[in-house]
Amino acid sequence: MSRPFVSVINLGCRVNRVESDRISASLVEAGLALVDPDDADLIVINTCAVTGEAEAKTRKAVRHALGRARAPYVVCTGCAANLHPGMLEELSERVVVEPRKVDVAARAAELLGCSGAICELDPRGKAELLGRSRWGVKIQDGCDNRCTYCIVWKARGPERSVPADLVIDRVREAVAAGIPEVVLTGVNLGAYDGESACDSHVELDELIRRILNETEVGQLRLSSIEPMDVDERLLDVMAAEPERIAPFLHLPVQSGSTSVLKRMGRPYTAGEFLSLVGRIRSNVPAASISADIIVGFPGETDDEFAETLEVARAAAFSRIHVFRYSARPGTVAASMPDQVDPEVSHERSRALRALADELSRADAIGRVGTFEQAVIEQGAIATLGSFHKAVIEDAPPFVEPRLVRVGIIGVDEKGLLHGRIGTSGAPERDGRRHG
Repeated sequence: MSRPFVSVINLGCRVNRVESDRISASLVEAGLALVDPDDADLIVINTCAVTGEAEAKTRKAVRHALGRARAPYVVCTGCAANLHPGMLEELSERVVVEPRKVDVAARAAELLGCSGAICELDPRGKAELLGRSRWGVKIQDGCDNRCTYCIVWKARGPERSVPADLVIDRVREAVAAGIPEVVLTGVNLGAYDGESACDSHVELDELIRRILNETEVGQLRLSSIEPMDVDERLLDVMAAEPERIAPFLHLPVQSGSTSVLKRMGRPYTAGEFLSLVGRIRSNVPAASISADIIVGFPGETDDEFAETLEVARAAAFSRIHVFRYSARPGTVAASMPDQVDPEVSHERSRALRALADELSRADAIGRVGTFEQAVIEQGAIATLGSFHKAVIEDAPPFVEPRLVRVGIIGVDEKGLLHGRIGTSGAPERDGRRHG
């Protein structure tokens, strides 16, 4: 008897991606077969509602899924499903909303007439299924911040942390699967405050130390972390373990203008952010720093946008994720006066993206003559600890994903770094020099 066919579609953030991976593994363990959406009897959509545009994409994805050839059930979970379940259920009788992601596989099995879990994937089986050279391990969910542009705190609920011992177990699972890099993820990662069998509470820097001491993980990477949560203890542990913690921090600064930051409800000034960047560079000289920046926030003037450009240059970001502000119903910012004309936002986005390309190339060039840890992923392409992509000129063919030491020898016209494995003839220093 053939197994029912299911598919998983992910929308939105890095945390959603990690959750969708877990859902995929749970579906297989429930006796279902993962296939392309066109062949699926049931499609799971992990939805997003971070902006009005994201919610519109969610509705479009659901309608598209409903129109697939096999007339599948569509199980919706995630932020949009939590905020507006009725909106999704109204689209069709075949739409089922399951707010709890951990229950998605059971709901899918029920809809398809399966009896429940019939197998348990071992770590190698999960690695083969997910096909990734890095695993995301979700350690935290929810947010207690109240940024004026954001709806996530309503969709995700209050901050809560995964117990430290469970995090350790999940990292060990990744190690057992041969995964060379683990990425710690969370909606508000720096708010981690997990319980432990040994200690009453474990904060993020303590959790990292425990992971490094109690597992054999090759490289640990942090996903997005709020600027106000990067403290000296975190920088100390990153500085102490340069071979096992990727020299990379993604900081959602959102603006380089203090007045805009105040209207956003962000608890720092532009000057305080640049001071943090200085401390990061001092403690972890090899660090690359990336950022999220919103352009066209209500009331943003030409002078305020110019301040953002100045901060981006001063911070020397290795990459910038640029977002054009779109009003999200249900947020404070949606009703603010002086909404910025979309054409102005578009032009500011274009200017910031051009600067982002310039800064990314400058950061890449600054790494020539250094060496970094890298995960060889596919063919000769690797991801460096700094999160730059690199062509490894002496990479062996058809290798499993693995962690190697790479000497950086150049940057091509596309901005890709080039390197060679090992230290023979390699550069004499680690990381960048920041002048």
